[in-house]
Amino acid sequence: MTKSIGRVVELVRYPIKSMAGIGSESVFLGWHGLEGDRRFAFRRVGDKSGLPWLTASRLAELILYQPCGIDARKGEPLPTHVRTPAGLERELWSAELQREIADRFGSDVELMQVRHGVFDDATISVISTATIAGVSRESGVAVDSRRFRANIVIECDEGEAFLEEKWIGGTLVFGEKEPRPAVRVTMRDARCGMLNLDPKTAKPDALVLKSVVQLNQNNAGVYGTVVQMGTIRIGEPVNLIVNTGL
Repeated sequence: MTKSIGRVVELVRYPIKSMAGIGSESVFLGWHGLEGDRRFAFRRVGDKSGLPWLTASRLAELILYQPCGIDARKGEPLPTHVRTPAGLERELWSAELQREIADRFGSDVELMQVRHGVFDDATISVISTATIAGVSRESGVAVDSRRFRANIVIECDEGEAFLEEKWIGGTLVFGEKEPRPAVRVTMRDARCGMLNLDPKTAKPDALVLKSVVQLNQNNAGVYGTVVQMGTIRIGEPVNLIVNTGL
């Protein structure tokens, strides 16, 4: 069964893990997520935990750094520079950028490039505007969609918050021209303290995450895996294919 559910209103790549995202009018969906998404991360030198990446949960100011100077000549659109919170542009691989972040963190870090990306649970994250609005109402905070760090934001025909969870097990199909890019929805997106960080200031507000916990057991949005590659564009319709078991 195929059902129309809404349209794409935001597309965002996060080239460097925990740094600011880059919105686009169109993005290519590859087997490893959106091209150019989370292909870099700063590693905490000496960390042997198995999860050595420096994230905004440890250094909130990371979200104020803006990847820029996008270069797609080698295939994927990847940043060449990073704009610091002070407005300075540092070369991505420069010692200056590495030193500044290490000084803020208080320990050595090292930039790494990971071919297929550095993801927490899945390569694609999706959320609806209704869920964002629901969290905003409950928390009393004007919630910026960037807090959720989703790749794809959908404006749905239905206005129910957390309706994304009804899509689990189904497939989201984007656009109208074949072959249409598609994402299999696999699980709920469990949230962490990063949700509390204002993307403009990096200041925390615990009411945001508290509201998600109270409303939906700490989940907001869904994760998925790519089942068909292709270009997704702002404004395109989104359909949900549900396996009825028949």
